[in-house]
Amino acid sequence: MHQIDHYINGSSLAAGDRTAPIFDPGTGVQTGQVSLADQGEVDRAVAAAAEAFQSWGRSSLSTRQRIMFAFRELVAAHRQELAELVSAEHGKTIDDALGEVQRGLEVVEFACNIPHLLKGDFSEQVSTSVDTYSVRQPLGVVAGITPFNFPAMVPMWMYPVAIACGNTFVLKPSEKDPSVSMLAARLFTEAGLPDGVFNVLNGDATAVNGLLTHPDVAAVSFVGSTPIAQHIHETASAHGKRALALGGAKNHMVVLPDADLGDAADAAVSAGFGSAGERCMAISVVVAVGDIADDLVDAIAKRVREIRVGPGQDPRTEMGPLVTSQHLGRVRSYVDGGEAAGATLVVDGRDVAVDDCPDGFYLGPTLFDHVDTSMDLYTDEIFGPVLSIVRAATYGDAIELVNRNPYGNGTALFTRDGGAARRFQQEIEVGMVGINIPIPVPLSYYSFGGWKQSAFGAHAIYGPDGVHFYTRQKVMITKWSSTGPASVDFRFPAG
Repeated sequence: MHQIDHYINGSSLAAGDRTAPIFDPGTGVQTGQVSLADQGEVDRAVAAAAEAFQSWGRSSLSTRQRIMFAFRELVAAHRQELAELVSAEHGKTIDDALGEVQRGLEVVEFACNIPHLLKGDFSEQVSTSVDTYSVRQPLGVVAGITPFNFPAMVPMWMYPVAIACGNTFVLKPSEKDPSVSMLAARLFTEAGLPDGVFNVLNGDATAVNGLLTHPDVAAVSFVGSTPIAQHIHETASAHGKRALALGGAKNHMVVLPDADLGDAADAAVSAGFGSAGERCMAISVVVAVGDIADDLVDAIAKRVREIRVGPGQDPRTEMGPLVTSQHLGRVRSYVDGGEAAGATLVVDGRDVAVDDCPDGFYLGPTLFDHVDTSMDLYTDEIFGPVLSIVRAATYGDAIELVNRNPYGNGTALFTRDGGAARRFQQEIEVGMVGINIPIPVPLSYYSFGGWKQSAFGAHAIYGPDGVHFYTRQKVMITKWSSTGPASVDFRFPAG
Protein backbone atom coordinates (compact mmCIF):
# COMPACT_ATOMS: atom_id res chain seq x y z
CA MET A 1 0.00 0.00 0.00
CA HIS A 2 1.56 3.28 -1.09
CA GLN A 3 1.33 6.68 0.57
CA ILE A 4 0.60 9.84 -1.44
CA ASP A 5 1.34 13.16 0.22
CA HIS A 6 1.52 16.66 -1.31
CA TYR A 7 3.91 18.24 -3.79
CA ILE A 8 4.82 21.71 -2.54
CA ASN A 9 7.74 23.92 -3.53
CA GLY A 10 9.39 21.28 -5.67
CA SER A 11 9.27 18.26 -3.37
CA SER A 12 6.95 15.81 -1.69
CA LEU A 13 5.61 17.00 1.65
CA ALA A 14 4.18 14.66 4.25
CA ALA A 15 1.09 15.91 6.05
CA GLY A 16 -0.86 15.25 9.22
CA ASP A 17 -2.92 12.31 10.34
CA ARG A 18 -5.96 12.73 8.08
CA THR A 19 -5.96 10.34 5.12
CA ALA A 20 -8.37 8.82 2.60
CA PRO A 21 -8.16 5.39 0.98
CA ILE A 22 -7.35 4.79 -2.68
CA PHE A 23 -8.85 1.73 -4.35
CA ASP A 24 -8.35 -0.29 -7.49
CA PRO A 25 -11.96 -0.13 -8.73
CA GLY A 26 -11.51 -3.28 -10.78
CA THR A 27 -10.78 -5.47 -7.76
CA GLY A 28 -12.23 -3.39 -4.94
CA VAL A 29 -8.92 -3.67 -3.09
CA GLN A 30 -7.40 -0.69 -1.30
CA THR A 31 -4.03 0.03 -2.87
CA GLY A 32 -2.93 3.17 -1.06
CA GLN A 33 -3.86 6.19 0.96
CA VAL A 34 -3.63 9.91 0.33
CA SER A 35 -2.97 12.69 2.80
CA LEU A 36 -5.78 15.20 3.28
CA ALA A 37 -4.58 18.76 3.75
CA ASP A 38 -5.55 20.93 6.67
CA GLN A 39 -5.39 24.72 6.67
CA GLY A 40 -1.69 24.61 7.48
CA GLU A 41 -0.90 22.73 4.29
CA VAL A 42 -3.15 25.07 2.30
CA ASP A 43 -1.21 28.04 3.66
CA ARG A 44 2.14 26.39 2.85
CA ALA A 45 1.14 25.62 -0.72
CA VAL A 46 -0.17 29.13 -1.35
CA ALA A 47 2.86 30.72 0.32
CA ALA A 48 5.20 28.68 -1.90
CA ALA A 49 3.24 29.73 -4.99
CA ALA A 50 3.17 33.38 -3.92
CA GLU A 51 6.93 33.42 -3.37
CA ALA A 52 7.56 31.75 -6.74
CA PHE A 53 5.32 34.26 -8.51
CA GLN A 54 7.68 37.10 -7.63
CA SER A 55 10.14 35.80 -10.22
CA TRP A 56 7.99 33.57 -12.45
CA GLY A 57 5.53 36.37 -13.18
CA ARG A 58 8.42 38.43 -14.60
CA SER A 59 10.06 35.56 -16.48
CA SER A 60 10.50 35.92 -20.22
CA LEU A 61 8.05 34.41 -22.66
CA SER A 62 10.94 32.45 -24.17
CA THR A 63 11.71 30.88 -20.79
CA ARG A 64 8.10 29.83 -20.25
CA GLN A 65 7.85 28.49 -23.78
CA ARG A 66 11.05 26.49 -23.46
CA ILE A 67 9.90 24.86 -20.22
CA MET A 68 6.48 24.11 -21.67
CA PHE A 69 8.07 22.40 -24.67
CA ALA A 70 10.24 20.32 -22.33
CA PHE A 71 7.18 19.38 -20.26
CA ARG A 72 5.35 18.42 -23.43
CA GLU A 73 8.13 16.01 -24.39
CA LEU A 74 8.16 14.44 -20.91
CA VAL A 75 4.39 13.94 -20.87
CA ALA A 76 4.57 12.32 -24.30
CA ALA A 77 7.40 10.04 -23.16
CA HIS A 78 5.46 9.02 -20.02
CA ARG A 79 2.02 8.72 -21.59
CA GLN A 80 1.81 4.97 -20.97
CA GLU A 81 2.74 5.38 -17.30
CA LEU A 82 0.20 8.18 -16.92
CA ALA A 83 -2.50 6.07 -18.56
CA GLU A 84 -1.75 3.12 -16.31
CA LEU A 85 -2.06 5.34 -13.23
CA VAL A 86 -5.41 6.62 -14.50
CA SER A 87 -6.66 3.09 -15.07
CA ALA A 88 -5.39 1.80 -11.73
CA GLU A 89 -7.16 4.47 -9.66
CA HIS A 90 -10.13 5.47 -11.83
CA GLY A 91 -10.91 2.15 -13.52
CA LYS A 92 -11.23 3.22 -17.16
CA THR A 93 -9.55 1.12 -19.84
CA ILE A 94 -5.95 1.76 -20.80
CA ASP A 95 -7.01 2.79 -24.32
CA ASP A 96 -9.49 5.28 -22.91
CA ALA A 97 -6.87 6.60 -20.50
CA LEU A 98 -4.35 7.02 -23.33
CA GLY A 99 -6.94 9.08 -25.19
CA GLU A 100 -7.41 11.23 -22.09
CA VAL A 101 -3.67 11.85 -21.83
CA GLN A 102 -3.55 12.80 -25.50
CA ARG A 103 -6.34 15.37 -25.13
CA GLY A 104 -4.54 16.88 -22.16
CA LEU A 105 -1.28 16.92 -24.09
CA GLU A 106 -2.97 18.95 -26.82
CA VAL A 107 -3.61 21.74 -24.30
CA VAL A 108 0.08 21.64 -23.31
CA GLU A 109 0.91 22.03 -26.99
CA PHE A 110 -1.48 24.98 -27.21
CA ALA A 111 0.32 26.58 -24.23
CA CYS A 112 3.64 26.17 -26.05
CA ASN A 113 2.40 28.98 -28.33
CA ILE A 114 2.28 31.43 -25.43
CA PRO A 115 4.45 34.16 -27.04
CA HIS A 116 1.91 34.44 -29.82
CA LEU A 117 -1.11 34.06 -27.52
CA LEU A 118 -0.04 36.94 -25.29
CA LYS A 119 0.51 39.47 -28.06
CA GLY A 120 -1.09 42.81 -27.24
CA ASP A 121 -2.60 45.49 -29.44
CA PHE A 122 -1.09 48.79 -30.50
CA SER A 123 -2.66 51.87 -32.06
CA GLU A 124 -0.40 54.71 -33.12
CA GLN A 125 -1.45 58.36 -33.08
CA VAL A 126 -4.90 57.88 -31.52
CA SER A 127 -4.60 61.60 -30.76
CA THR A 128 -1.86 64.06 -31.58
CA SER A 129 1.41 62.47 -30.36
CA VAL A 130 -0.60 59.92 -28.34
CA ASP A 131 -0.33 56.14 -28.75
CA THR A 132 -2.40 53.41 -27.08
CA TYR A 133 -1.44 49.82 -26.50
CA SER A 134 -2.57 46.90 -24.38
CA VAL A 135 -0.87 43.92 -22.74
CA ARG A 136 -2.13 40.93 -20.78
CA GLN A 137 -0.48 40.25 -17.43
CA PRO A 138 -0.75 37.27 -15.05
CA LEU A 139 -3.03 37.32 -12.02
CA GLY A 140 -0.69 35.76 -9.44
CA VAL A 141 -1.48 32.56 -7.50
CA VAL A 142 -4.33 30.63 -9.09
CA ALA A 143 -5.94 27.37 -7.99
CA GLY A 144 -7.59 24.49 -9.83
CA ILE A 145 -10.03 22.01 -8.29
CA THR A 146 -10.57 18.98 -10.50
CA PRO A 147 -12.81 15.87 -10.58
CA PHE A 148 -12.08 12.15 -10.45
CA ASN A 149 -13.31 11.27 -13.93
CA PHE A 150 -10.42 12.79 -15.92
CA PRO A 151 -7.45 12.94 -13.53
CA ALA A 152 -4.96 13.64 -16.33
CA MET A 153 -6.93 15.70 -18.86
CA VAL A 154 -8.99 18.13 -16.80
CA PRO A 155 -6.05 19.44 -14.72
CA MET A 156 -4.22 19.91 -18.04
CA TRP A 157 -7.12 22.06 -19.19
CA MET A 158 -5.98 24.48 -16.48
CA TYR A 159 -2.38 24.51 -15.30
CA PRO A 160 -0.44 24.57 -18.62
CA VAL A 161 -2.27 27.70 -19.78
CA ALA A 162 -2.15 29.34 -16.34
CA ILE A 163 1.57 28.72 -15.87
CA ALA A 164 2.49 29.71 -19.43
CA CYS A 165 0.66 33.00 -18.82
CA GLY A 166 3.00 33.68 -15.88
CA ASN A 167 0.85 32.56 -12.94
CA THR A 168 1.78 30.06 -10.26
CA PHE A 169 -0.61 27.20 -9.62
CA VAL A 170 -2.03 25.16 -6.74
CA LEU A 171 -3.85 22.04 -7.97
CA LYS A 172 -6.33 20.24 -5.72
CA PRO A 173 -7.07 17.00 -7.60
CA SER A 174 -9.67 14.45 -6.61
CA GLU A 175 -8.59 12.45 -3.59
CA LYS A 176 -9.92 9.33 -5.37
CA ASP A 177 -7.17 9.28 -8.04
CA PRO A 178 -4.34 11.71 -7.19
CA SER A 179 -1.30 9.83 -8.50
CA VAL A 180 -1.41 11.28 -12.02
CA SER A 181 -1.14 14.83 -10.68
CA MET A 182 1.83 13.89 -8.51
CA LEU A 183 3.63 12.44 -11.54
CA ALA A 184 2.82 15.56 -13.57
CA ALA A 185 4.37 17.71 -10.84
CA ARG A 186 7.58 15.69 -10.90
CA LEU A 187 7.71 15.90 -14.70
CA PHE A 188 7.35 19.68 -14.51
CA THR A 189 10.28 19.84 -12.10
CA GLU A 190 12.30 17.67 -14.46
CA ALA A 191 11.37 20.05 -17.29
CA GLY A 192 13.02 22.89 -15.39
CA LEU A 193 9.98 24.61 -13.85
CA PRO A 194 11.14 26.57 -10.78
CA ASP A 195 10.11 25.29 -7.37
CA GLY A 196 6.76 26.58 -6.16
CA VAL A 197 5.33 27.40 -9.59
CA PHE A 198 3.26 24.18 -9.66
CA ASN A 199 2.03 22.62 -6.42
CA VAL A 200 -0.27 19.68 -5.75
CA LEU A 201 -2.41 19.90 -2.62
CA ASN A 202 -4.32 16.70 -1.92
CA GLY A 203 -7.41 16.94 0.21
CA ASP A 204 -11.15 17.20 0.62
CA ALA A 205 -13.57 20.03 1.41
CA THR A 206 -11.15 21.50 3.96
CA ALA A 207 -8.57 22.12 1.23
CA VAL A 208 -11.18 23.38 -1.22
CA ASN A 209 -12.66 25.91 1.17
CA GLY A 210 -9.20 26.94 2.31
CA LEU A 211 -8.28 27.84 -1.27
CA LEU A 212 -11.59 29.58 -1.93
CA THR A 213 -11.14 31.92 1.00
CA HIS A 214 -7.36 32.39 1.00
CA PRO A 215 -6.50 36.08 0.48
CA ASP A 216 -3.47 35.31 -1.70
CA VAL A 217 -5.36 33.22 -4.27
CA ALA A 218 -6.40 35.41 -7.20
CA ALA A 219 -8.52 32.97 -9.22
CA VAL A 220 -10.12 29.54 -8.95
CA SER A 221 -11.16 27.16 -11.73
CA PHE A 222 -13.31 24.08 -11.11
CA VAL A 223 -14.91 21.17 -12.92
CA GLY A 224 -17.47 18.97 -11.17
CA SER A 225 -21.14 18.73 -10.25
CA THR A 226 -23.51 21.68 -10.53
CA PRO A 227 -24.23 22.15 -6.80
CA ILE A 228 -20.51 22.25 -6.00
CA ALA A 229 -19.79 24.45 -9.04
CA GLN A 230 -22.33 26.97 -7.79
CA HIS A 231 -20.78 26.89 -4.30
CA ILE A 232 -17.30 27.33 -5.78
CA HIS A 233 -18.35 30.28 -7.91
CA GLU A 234 -20.30 32.05 -5.19
CA THR A 235 -17.69 31.54 -2.47
CA ALA A 236 -14.71 32.50 -4.61
CA SER A 237 -16.52 35.54 -5.99
CA ALA A 238 -17.56 36.64 -2.50
CA HIS A 239 -13.88 36.61 -1.53
CA GLY A 240 -12.85 38.80 -4.46
CA LYS A 241 -11.52 36.08 -6.75
CA ARG A 242 -12.03 35.46 -10.43
CA ALA A 243 -13.99 32.22 -10.68
CA LEU A 244 -14.74 29.72 -13.43
CA ALA A 245 -16.80 26.69 -12.40
CA LEU A 246 -18.04 24.08 -14.85
CA GLY A 247 -20.93 22.00 -13.54
CA GLY A 248 -22.96 18.96 -14.43
CA ALA A 249 -24.75 17.87 -17.55
CA LYS A 250 -27.61 15.93 -19.02
CA ASN A 251 -26.51 15.58 -22.62
CA HIS A 252 -29.15 14.72 -25.22
CA MET A 253 -28.58 13.05 -28.57
CA VAL A 254 -31.47 13.73 -30.94
CA VAL A 255 -31.97 11.15 -33.69
CA LEU A 256 -34.22 12.15 -36.60
CA PRO A 257 -36.11 9.58 -38.69
CA ASP A 258 -33.77 10.05 -41.66
CA ALA A 259 -30.58 9.33 -39.67
CA ASP A 260 -28.32 6.41 -40.52
CA LEU A 261 -29.56 3.88 -37.98
CA GLY A 262 -26.27 2.03 -37.59
CA ASP A 263 -24.23 5.21 -37.14
CA ALA A 264 -26.69 6.56 -34.59
CA ALA A 265 -26.75 3.33 -32.59
CA ASP A 266 -22.95 3.05 -32.59
CA ALA A 267 -22.65 6.65 -31.44
CA ALA A 268 -25.22 6.29 -28.67
CA VAL A 269 -23.49 3.22 -27.24
CA SER A 270 -19.98 4.68 -27.52
CA ALA A 271 -20.94 8.02 -26.00
CA GLY A 272 -23.26 6.56 -23.38
CA PHE A 273 -21.07 3.79 -21.99
CA GLY A 274 -17.49 4.88 -22.67
CA SER A 275 -15.64 5.30 -19.38
CA ALA A 276 -18.68 3.68 -17.70
CA GLY A 277 -20.66 6.86 -18.37
CA GLU A 278 -18.44 8.85 -15.99
CA ARG A 279 -17.98 11.77 -18.38
CA CYS A 280 -19.50 15.24 -18.22
CA MET A 281 -19.93 14.98 -21.99
CA ALA A 282 -21.46 11.49 -21.96
CA ILE A 283 -24.73 11.03 -23.78
CA SER A 284 -27.24 10.06 -21.11
CA VAL A 285 -30.48 10.69 -23.05
CA VAL A 286 -31.28 9.63 -26.62
CA VAL A 287 -34.28 11.49 -28.03
CA ALA A 288 -35.78 9.24 -30.70
CA VAL A 289 -37.96 11.28 -33.06
CA GLY A 290 -40.92 9.75 -34.87
CA ASP A 291 -40.96 6.27 -36.30
CA ILE A 292 -37.23 5.55 -35.88
CA ALA A 293 -37.69 4.85 -32.17
CA ASP A 294 -38.43 1.10 -32.16
CA ASP A 295 -35.66 0.20 -34.61
CA LEU A 296 -33.20 2.49 -32.81
CA VAL A 297 -33.91 0.92 -29.42
CA ASP A 298 -33.43 -2.57 -30.88
CA ALA A 299 -30.14 -1.57 -32.53
CA ILE A 300 -28.79 0.04 -29.35
CA ALA A 301 -29.88 -2.91 -27.19
CA LYS A 302 -28.12 -5.38 -29.49
CA ARG A 303 -24.85 -3.47 -29.16
CA VAL A 304 -25.22 -2.94 -25.41
CA ARG A 305 -25.57 -6.67 -24.74
CA GLU A 306 -22.24 -7.28 -26.50
CA ILE A 307 -20.17 -4.85 -24.38
CA ARG A 308 -17.41 -6.63 -22.47
CA VAL A 309 -17.14 -5.42 -18.87
CA GLY A 310 -14.00 -5.99 -16.82
CA PRO A 311 -10.90 -4.45 -15.24
CA GLY A 312 -9.51 -1.46 -17.07
CA GLN A 313 -6.06 -3.04 -17.30
CA ASP A 314 -7.41 -6.04 -19.26
CA PRO A 315 -6.93 -5.30 -22.98
CA ARG A 316 -10.13 -7.23 -23.75
CA THR A 317 -12.23 -4.89 -21.60
CA GLU A 318 -14.48 -2.36 -23.34
CA MET A 319 -16.07 -0.85 -20.22
CA GLY A 320 -14.48 -0.75 -16.79
CA PRO A 321 -15.88 -0.38 -13.27
CA LEU A 322 -17.23 2.66 -11.48
CA VAL A 323 -14.79 4.63 -9.37
CA THR A 324 -15.94 3.70 -5.82
CA SER A 325 -18.36 1.37 -4.09
CA GLN A 326 -20.33 4.40 -2.89
CA HIS A 327 -20.77 5.66 -6.44
CA LEU A 328 -21.73 2.16 -7.56
CA GLY A 329 -24.50 2.10 -4.95
CA ARG A 330 -25.73 5.52 -6.04
CA VAL A 331 -25.95 4.57 -9.72
CA ARG A 332 -27.64 1.25 -8.92
CA SER A 333 -30.28 3.16 -6.97
CA TYR A 334 -31.23 5.00 -10.17
CA VAL A 335 -31.71 1.70 -11.97
CA ASP A 336 -33.91 0.48 -9.13
CA GLY A 337 -35.83 3.75 -9.12
CA GLY A 338 -36.29 3.87 -12.88
CA GLU A 339 -37.76 0.39 -12.94
CA ALA A 340 -40.10 1.27 -10.06
CA ALA A 341 -41.17 4.48 -11.80
CA GLY A 342 -42.40 2.56 -14.84
CA ALA A 343 -39.65 3.02 -17.40
CA THR A 344 -39.06 -0.02 -19.60
CA LEU A 345 -35.81 -1.75 -18.56
CA VAL A 346 -34.48 -3.08 -21.86
CA VAL A 347 -30.99 -4.13 -20.68
CA ASP A 348 -30.33 -4.63 -16.94
CA GLY A 349 -26.69 -4.22 -15.91
CA ARG A 350 -27.17 -4.98 -12.21
CA ASP A 351 -26.38 -8.66 -12.53
CA VAL A 352 -23.08 -8.32 -14.35
CA ALA A 353 -20.39 -10.69 -13.08
CA VAL A 354 -16.68 -10.28 -13.80
CA ASP A 355 -14.51 -13.38 -13.48
CA ASP A 356 -11.93 -13.22 -10.66
CA CYS A 357 -13.14 -9.75 -9.57
CA PRO A 358 -16.11 -10.41 -7.28
CA ASP A 359 -15.47 -7.28 -5.22
CA GLY A 360 -14.95 -4.84 -8.08
CA PHE A 361 -17.24 -1.85 -8.47
CA TYR A 362 -19.09 -3.11 -11.53
CA LEU A 363 -22.42 -2.19 -13.04
CA GLY A 364 -23.11 -3.41 -16.53
CA PRO A 365 -24.41 -1.10 -19.26
CA THR A 366 -28.10 -0.41 -18.66
CA LEU A 367 -30.71 0.75 -21.15
CA PHE A 368 -34.16 2.19 -20.40
CA ASP A 369 -36.91 2.98 -22.91
CA HIS A 370 -40.08 5.05 -22.50
CA VAL A 371 -38.43 7.34 -19.98
CA ASP A 372 -40.58 10.26 -18.89
CA THR A 373 -39.07 13.69 -18.25
CA SER A 374 -40.52 13.70 -14.72
CA MET A 375 -38.49 10.63 -13.68
CA ASP A 376 -35.26 10.87 -11.67
CA LEU A 377 -33.67 8.87 -14.49
CA TYR A 378 -34.16 11.94 -16.67
CA THR A 379 -33.86 14.88 -14.28
CA ASP A 380 -30.68 13.87 -12.41
CA GLU A 381 -27.09 13.58 -13.59
CA ILE A 382 -26.50 9.89 -12.91
CA PHE A 383 -22.86 9.79 -14.03
CA GLY A 384 -22.86 6.09 -14.76
CA PRO A 385 -23.59 3.52 -17.49
CA VAL A 386 -27.33 4.20 -17.69
CA LEU A 387 -28.79 5.34 -21.01
CA SER A 388 -32.37 6.59 -21.29
CA ILE A 389 -34.52 6.68 -24.40
CA VAL A 390 -37.08 9.48 -24.55
CA ARG A 391 -39.51 9.45 -27.46
CA ALA A 392 -40.57 12.64 -29.24
CA ALA A 393 -43.22 12.88 -31.93
CA THR A 394 -41.62 15.70 -33.93
CA TYR A 395 -38.40 17.63 -34.39
CA GLY A 396 -40.01 20.62 -32.67
CA ASP A 397 -40.90 18.50 -29.64
CA ALA A 398 -37.29 17.30 -29.42
CA ILE A 399 -35.91 20.85 -29.57
CA GLU A 400 -38.34 22.01 -26.88
CA LEU A 401 -37.37 19.08 -24.66
CA VAL A 402 -33.63 19.78 -24.90
CA ASN A 403 -34.01 23.53 -24.42
CA ARG A 404 -36.28 23.06 -21.40
CA ASN A 405 -33.61 21.04 -19.59
CA PRO A 406 -31.70 23.11 -16.98
CA TYR A 407 -28.33 21.80 -18.19
CA GLY A 408 -26.64 23.01 -21.38
CA ASN A 409 -23.26 21.31 -21.65
CA GLY A 410 -23.29 19.28 -24.87
CA THR A 411 -25.78 17.91 -27.36
CA ALA A 412 -25.83 16.10 -30.69
CA LEU A 413 -28.09 15.67 -33.69
CA PHE A 414 -28.03 12.70 -36.04
CA THR A 415 -29.58 13.37 -39.44
CA ARG A 416 -28.87 13.37 -43.17
CA ASP A 417 -30.77 16.64 -43.65
CA GLY A 418 -28.47 19.66 -43.85
CA GLY A 419 -31.36 22.08 -43.38
CA ALA A 420 -32.47 20.35 -40.19
CA ALA A 421 -28.88 20.35 -38.94
CA ARG A 422 -28.48 24.07 -39.61
CA ARG A 423 -31.76 24.81 -37.85
CA PHE A 424 -30.65 22.70 -34.87
CA GLN A 425 -27.38 24.63 -34.58
CA GLN A 426 -29.27 27.91 -34.49
CA GLU A 427 -32.13 26.94 -32.18
CA ILE A 428 -30.53 24.69 -29.60
CA GLU A 429 -29.64 26.34 -26.27
CA VAL A 430 -26.52 24.34 -25.47
CA GLY A 431 -22.88 25.40 -25.39
CA MET A 432 -21.32 22.61 -27.48
CA VAL A 433 -23.14 21.02 -30.42
CA GLY A 434 -22.31 17.97 -32.51
CA ILE A 435 -23.81 17.13 -35.89
CA ASN A 436 -23.44 13.38 -36.43
CA ILE A 437 -20.76 13.57 -33.70
CA PRO A 438 -21.96 12.43 -30.27
CA ILE A 439 -19.32 14.08 -28.03
CA PRO A 440 -18.52 17.57 -29.38
CA VAL A 441 -15.47 18.39 -27.24
CA PRO A 442 -13.52 21.26 -28.86
CA LEU A 443 -9.83 20.92 -29.63
CA SER A 444 -7.36 22.89 -27.55
CA TYR A 445 -7.31 25.99 -29.75
CA TYR A 446 -11.03 26.53 -29.17
CA SER A 447 -12.55 26.66 -25.68
CA PHE A 448 -14.69 24.22 -23.67
CA GLY A 449 -17.78 25.49 -21.89
CA GLY A 450 -21.48 24.84 -21.50
CA TRP A 451 -24.52 27.03 -20.90
CA LYS A 452 -27.18 27.36 -18.22
CA GLN A 453 -26.56 25.25 -15.08
CA SER A 454 -23.52 23.61 -16.67
CA ALA A 455 -21.24 26.63 -16.23
CA PHE A 456 -20.80 29.49 -13.78
CA GLY A 457 -18.57 32.41 -14.69
CA ALA A 458 -17.89 34.58 -17.70
CA HIS A 459 -15.24 32.38 -19.34
CA ALA A 460 -14.90 28.97 -20.93
CA ILE A 461 -11.88 26.80 -20.13
CA TYR A 462 -8.57 26.37 -22.04
CA GLY A 463 -8.09 27.79 -25.52
CA PRO A 464 -8.40 31.56 -26.06
CA ASP A 465 -10.83 31.92 -23.16
CA GLY A 466 -8.31 30.19 -20.90
CA VAL A 467 -5.66 32.77 -21.77
CA HIS A 468 -8.12 35.55 -20.98
CA PHE A 469 -9.22 33.93 -17.72
CA TYR A 470 -5.66 33.60 -16.41
CA THR A 471 -4.60 37.13 -17.41
CA ARG A 472 -5.93 40.64 -17.06
CA GLN A 473 -5.66 43.41 -19.58
CA LYS A 474 -3.67 46.57 -18.96
CA VAL A 475 -4.04 49.51 -21.36
CA MET A 476 -1.29 52.13 -21.70
CA ILE A 477 -1.83 55.58 -23.22
CA THR A 478 1.40 57.44 -23.87
CA LYS A 479 2.38 60.85 -25.15
CA TRP A 480 5.84 61.83 -26.33
CA SER A 481 5.81 65.31 -27.77
CA SER A 482 8.58 67.56 -29.00
CA THR A 483 6.33 70.51 -29.79
CA GLY A 484 7.23 72.49 -26.67
CA PRO A 485 5.81 72.88 -23.19
CA ALA A 486 2.19 71.90 -22.57
CA SER A 487 -0.46 74.32 -21.33
CA VAL A 488 -3.48 73.82 -19.11
CA ASP A 489 -6.37 72.48 -21.19
CA PHE A 490 -9.70 71.30 -19.69
CA ARG A 491 -11.05 69.85 -22.92
CA PHE A 492 -11.31 66.10 -23.45
CA PRO A 493 -8.61 65.18 -26.05
CA ALA A 494 -10.32 65.06 -29.42
CA GLY A 495 -7.57 64.62 -31.96
